[in-house]
Amino acid sequence: MRRSYHDGRARVERPPSYDLRVKRPADLVRSLLTRERNAVLSTIERGSGGQPFGSLAPFALSPAGDPVFLFSTISEHAKNLASDPRASLFVADSRARANPQAGARVTLLGRVAAPPPRAVRAERDAYLARFPEAEEYLSAHRFRIFVLAVERVRWIAGFGSMGWIAREELLSAEQL
Repeated sequence: MRRSYHDGRARVERPPSYDLRVKRPADLVRSLLTRERNAVLSTIERGSGGQPFGSLAPFALSPAGDPVFLFSTISEHAKNLASDPRASLFVADSRARANPQAGARVTLLGRVAAPPPRAVRAERDAYLARFPEAEEYLSAHRFRIFVLAVERVRWIAGFGSMGWIAREELLSAEQL
């Protein structure tokens, strides 16, 4: 069953995957993270006394389900993370561009760090599977793999449908 919402300007069809009567919120979040490729990573700006700093961040998912990034260590957000690893990643449903408040979105909260040496290959492979063109970056400008270890998730599936989920619930979710 598709539901339509009207905001006075445009009629937006809510995708059936938003129906929380048949899907767990964690499954919807996992599907959104699997479908979308770009997000806004917010770090704590090191020179401003703690102001948030947002950056465009293409991401993939690690084998465990955490977001994986490829950053240059000379980038502002990588420098911020070296000072304070706390970050959030905001991902919005690109299918809801006409009326983004009616669409799904999620904010993942956690800490970003380079993966341990034993995990670098798997995280790198996950990123390159999604962004094969990024392989050339690995040999330039000190690019490295980073992983957001998700601690909590704030999800919104549209008007009036929202909540929090813990890391364990997200990582056990199924992709729809």
